[in-house]
Amino acid sequence: MEDGVAYAKLDLEHGEMFLSLRRALGVTSIGMNQLLFAPGERGRIHRHRDQEEVYLVLEGVLSLSVEGEERDLAAGELARVAPAVRRQLTNRGPGRLAVLALGGIGEHAGRDAEAFAAWDDDAPKGPADVPFPDRLPDAELRPA
Repeated sequence: MEDGVAYAKLDLEHGEMFLSLRRALGVTSIGMNQLLFAPGERGRIHRHRDQEEVYLVLEGVLSLSVEGEERDLAAGELARVAPAVRRQLTNRGPGRLAVLALGGIGEHAGRDAEAFAAWDDDAPKGPADVPFPDRLPDAELRPA
């Protein structure tokens, strides 16, 4: 594998409330954390000076309090919270709550992708100029 690629895996059996994924991957431009809450556990009421956060519920139901107003988010749902807004994450459910928290600062630079039609292409094109490839034939699919 080439330099510039790192892999990590969520560890829902980690046992700790907070697991930094950013460090494991060597990510420098965004924060990325796995949060695990046992029934009844909750995080601190907090806000950020500059960083906005996105919470993706992986398992369970997140009770997200924003400036004291609470809303439940189920698995697969996301919420974005602006930097200066106070928030608290709570697990009011009977089972484990797993959340992926992503944080970033600054404006998104926009689409900076370059696309290639084949691995041996040297000249990149804009993604809109390269069609999506055909589906793989059934014979190339891996069994479940």
